[in-house]
Amino acid sequence: MSNFSPAEIAYLENQRLGRLATVNAAGQPHVVPMGFRYNPELGTIDIGGRNLPPTKKVRDIASNPNVAFVVDDVQPPWQPRGIEIRGRAQFLSTGGQTINPNFGPQMIRITPTRIISWGIDTDAYQKASSREVEQS
Repeated sequence: MSNFSPAEIAYLENQRLGRLATVNAAGQPHVVPMGFRYNPELGTIDIGGRNLPPTKKVRDIASNPNVAFVVDDVQPPWQPRGIEIRGRAQFLSTGGQTINPNFGPQMIRITPTRIISWGIDTDAYQKASSREVEQS
């Protein structure tokens, strides 16, 4: 069973770009746009790119696996919607090309610990849906 609602899953499956936030060992934040996919088998967010191993984001995850990932957009006339996934990231040596065949073989996998969404299951101007995720 997924920790995401059916509407959140549908939203994630129709998006391709999000922003990954990491923090380095000195506590400095770093945010970058990344391609991703929702992994229904594991209930995770899998993130890829062309050459992940030498990147700052991978170095940051090695020293601090706590990350946030945001996917959002705006529907006309002005209806913002999105989802923030906080969780623990791990760098994997395989799987990147399952996200996009043009990506390198490596990927980052985020296991959610908190999910916050707005404008997906509710009106964008109502209180956001926010919940902790049970770890199995």
